[in-house]
Amino acid sequence: MVLALPLRRGLVFLGLGGLLGLALVLGVGVGAVGVPPLEVVQALLGLKENPIVTELRLPRVLGGVLVGAALGAAGAVLQGLFRNPLADPYLMGAASGAAFGVTLLAAFGGGLAPAFAQHAVFQGLGLSATLAGFLGALGATLLTLVLAGGVARTGELVLAGVVVGSVLTGLTTYLMLQDADRVRAVFAYTLGNLAFLGWPGVRGLGLFLLLGLPPLLLLGRALNALQLGEEVAQSLGLPLGGLKLLLLLAASLLTASAVAQAGIIGFVGLIVPHLLRRLLGEDYRLLLPASALLGGALLVLADLLARTLTRPAELPVGVVTTLLGGPFFLYLLWRQRGRA
Repeated sequence: MVLALPLRRGLVFLGLGGLLGLALVLGVGVGAVGVPPLEVVQALLGLKENPIVTELRLPRVLGGVLVGAALGAAGAVLQGLFRNPLADPYLMGAASGAAFGVTLLAAFGGGLAPAFAQHAVFQGLGLSATLAGFLGALGATLLTLVLAGGVARTGELVLAGVVVGSVLTGLTTYLMLQDADRVRAVFAYTLGNLAFLGWPGVRGLGLFLLLGLPPLLLLGRALNALQLGEEVAQSLGLPLGGLKLLLLLAASLLTASAVAQAGIIGFVGLIVPHLLRRLLGEDYRLLLPASALLGGALLVLADLLARTLTRPAELPVGVVTTLLGGPFFLYLLWRQRGRA
């Protein structure tokens, strides 16, 4: 029996909400020290004091939701903007550019602090870190496009993004190695880590998501028009130059806010939109909010794996997403070459 399209889409969003709720409960309750579900609920409602829940795990889990939502939405936007299924903040060099911007600020500047300010190495940074990351992400994306010769060449775009990302990662490491005390912190940072997230970082992420996500949700119809080609979009009266710039700025802001708080976490923005297209189709009015929901749930579950696979030690969550996303990317690349 084939479900009607509106019903199927409603069920998809219901399922995404349930998956996100399950990820939240598991993320808060499971860890080196288990917390029974009843105690989790009591702590969240303020009926029972439990610092493990309210001060350690809850900000980390909520921060993971926000970081994953930012990366998922940014990946969907970049794929729609460039009409390229392999575009995402990690492969386009945007994440590495944002990390370079934050590291440059850590080495030479000041301000308020990202989540990593809880580590002594990053004391003195703050909301300015997101601005530095934003400029780095925007610059890296533009450089990738210039080197690739445009958005239509899939292979060149991926190669240029990998080159730009590798160079910027090397520069990031070089800057931090100037001070031996920074080595461990930057290593954790470049691999992606939610362990440093506290309530200040969650509030900062929430602020930048409020700035970057709503404009994207309102531009879903315009992204749909772009999929038909620039000539068609122009014939519909869309201001292509301003539209592309706004989409790129919003995607860069989301990427920068995520990287400033959690480091480089790859492949979330690549995997999430592809999974959802099979369920929702190509309508970006649905894909954008769905990508934010699934991105948040996926990253929380990946962080749960990172915390439990090798406990009592923890893996950086970026390692887990890379292990999951790497084979998926190779499959997509193989499929793209098969169609060429």
